Amino acid sequence: MQEKRKALGRGLEQLFNDQNLDFDSFEEAIIEDAKRNDEIIDIKLEDLRPNPYQPRKVFDENALNELAISIKQQGVFQPIIVKKSIKGYEIIAGERRYRASKIAGLKTIPAIVKDYSDDDMMQIALLENLQRENLTSIEEAKAYKSIIDTMHITQEELAKKVGKSRSHITNMLGLLKLPASVQDMVLYNKISMGHARVLSKLESKDQIEKLAIKVVDDGISVHDLESLVSSPQYERTVKITRKKVDNSEFKYLEKHMKEKLGTNVKISNNKMTIKFANVQDLNRILEIMNINIDE
Repeated sequence: MQEKRKALGRGLEQLFNDQNLDFDSFEEAIIEDAKRNDEIIDIKLEDLRPNPYQPRKVFDENALNELAISIKQQGVFQPIIVKKSIKGYEIIAGERRYRASKIAGLKTIPAIVKDYSDDDMMQIALLENLQRENLTSIEEAKAYKSIIDTMHITQEELAKKVGKSRSHITNMLGLLKLPASVQDMVLYNKISMGHARVLSKLESKDQIEKLAIKVVDDGISVHDLESLVSSPQYERTVKITRKKVDNSEFKYLEKHMKEKLGTNVKISNNKMTIKFANVQDLNRILEIMNINIDE
């Protein structure tokens, strides 16, 4: 048993290594190991409970129904990962498969039982959603705050664990300063992450709420919103100061763009490189840059 725990620790260390952040490979290794050791079992759906640290609060019903149809026709394509609890099991990874299986009318689901800690469950749930389902901005921000508060780590340490820039973590956490009504608009995709970031820089909650409603009602773009709040009537939480760009190294420009885009930017040899994690992250960056790509 002790040897299993050591191996488990190495697996998690690899998962959270900022140079090798790949949830799919991690889960595949867990499943392959379970197959070799005949550890995949069928568990009754009624004995399962959602991960208490699940960062996703809103599930796409259409996507769940599509997955349910697939499960009806072909079965569950890979086992979920669970942890034994006082009564039944808690889901560590695979909650969408669990929910879709209930819709499909299944009574049981293939599962792998692992003895993860609460901290592990929290981080695994976050990474599964970040890499596969793409949390809304508010869900992501709340997940980051929960990890920081529970594990007592810094924003810098969290950034390394989840493979994001320090400025991205800071910008995301800044969204939690928005009024609850505006956070709900982001949660339900009524306003975008780009709009939310602009609004989170403002001091007055009353102005933030009025502008958020204006964005929804008038369809204001992120670029137009930035122009609007540049007016002196809107007080910012942090005053913006301009510095001269160092044309020899472009260090200030790199830093400014990193903070603006929430990702690493490198400028050298007449070339600029902007890093993104996935298609959704690329779309987020394009939106901030006010670049519209027609289908």
